[in-house]
Amino acid sequence: MQFARINDITIHYQVIGATGEKPVLVFINSLGTDFRIWRDVVVRLAGEFAIVLYDKRGHGLSDVGQVPYSIEDHATDLAALLDLLTVRQAVVCGLSVGGLIAQSLYQRRPDLVRALVLSDTAHKIGTAEMWDARIAAIETSGIEAIADSVLERWFTPAFRRPENVALIGYRNMLVRQPVPGYVGTCAAIRDADYTEAAKKIAVPVLCVVGEEDGSTPPDLVLSMARLIPGARYEVIRDAGHIPCVEQPEILTALLRPFIELVMHGDRKDD
Repeated sequence: MQFARINDITIHYQVIGATGEKPVLVFINSLGTDFRIWRDVVVRLAGEFAIVLYDKRGHGLSDVGQVPYSIEDHATDLAALLDLLTVRQAVVCGLSVGGLIAQSLYQRRPDLVRALVLSDTAHKIGTAEMWDARIAAIETSGIEAIADSVLERWFTPAFRRPENVALIGYRNMLVRQPVPGYVGTCAAIRDADYTEAAKKIAVPVLCVVGEEDGSTPPDLVLSMARLIPGARYEVIRDAGHIPCVEQPEILTALLRPFIELVMHGDRKDD
């Protein structure tokens, strides 16, 4: 395990491969998860690319820090980590809130971003009323109180079949996240709006979404893709909100040619 002291908190991260020798992929996980959700994608790409994974503040083995957060706080943490690792011009792949963090990182530190992969995310996610209600429920009864409804949005009915032991594992991951970190990140999502910023993105962008995503449905992700000049949009069948878990092969098959084009063509993928 690798840890770094960044912005007065301890961040848990992992680097796979030599970042100075190969194109670098940076993966940012979703709300209520840690970086293990990317495993089945990473094992398919390791060796071709250098890979950086990390637990954002308030999640996994990273510190909670001062709450509530902003998306800019999360992006500042990632920028500091990439500076520490001397990473520049990475392909940054963010899922859900990770996609908001990726957009903020590009806005604040474009030198760190060569291309964006925005998975199951949007320029604005949900309403203030929705997030306030979730925060209130968790502060009253804990993450356990919302876990089953969250899993319904995360995964397809096929994945949620009772005999699938992996479902229990992902439920454990969700309910074991620190409550202050989860709530703090809910507040960050609530307050984030990258509608205008999305129109100014000038690097290649791939937008992907699970066909059965209950958190950021395809129509919402498509609306973001239409804001971003030249963005490519893909729907992944038989997947919910976390395609890297349900359909890692399909996601990898979309990522690899996009990244290769970015690295060798240095132009937008139309």
